[in-house]
Amino acid sequence: MKYLGYARLLVTSVVVILLDQWSKYLVRQLPLGDIWMPSGWDWLTPYARIVHWYNTGAAFGSFQGFGLVFTLLAFVVVGFIVVYFQKLAMDHWWMEVALGMQMGGAIGNVIDRITNEMKVTDFISIGSFAVFNIADSAITVGTVILVAGMLYLDKRAAKLTSTTEDPSAGKDNPGE
Repeated sequence: MKYLGYARLLVTSVVVILLDQWSKYLVRQLPLGDIWMPSGWDWLTPYARIVHWYNTGAAFGSFQGFGLVFTLLAFVVVGFIVVYFQKLAMDHWWMEVALGMQMGGAIGNVIDRITNEMKVTDFISIGSFAVFNIADSAITVGTVILVAGMLYLDKRAAKLTSTTEDPSAGKDNPGE
């Protein structure tokens, strides 16, 4: 059963990495700063567009110029995921997928930094929000799934604990 969990982690990571790197390869065919939209979709440009952009910081354009720091941090995160994964209860497939998304996203951006002078290719531009990529999205969605799942498990555990406790525990029993 543990192997199935590792397979989900690995497959999810590899799928994220491949989609991320393939999409970045396609975007790099555009000159830096150019915007691309499918023919007839020009009306969407003020709201969402594909733009070739670079980022030397963290996800969504924060902390520009700290590429080396985020490269090292990504290795730490991947190491943490591998170690934490070994301790994970294997009855929650969504945790395996969430960690796989985070690991794949971290590796996808590290590949960019290592092969592209500490710069990450970004291309998804929505409104006035910072330009981002598939790896950033995978990290964010994986984190949301993980946090939401952990909150759900905590709430479920608290509910189970409260229903299994003896309601008369801690009260004086006049019948004794």
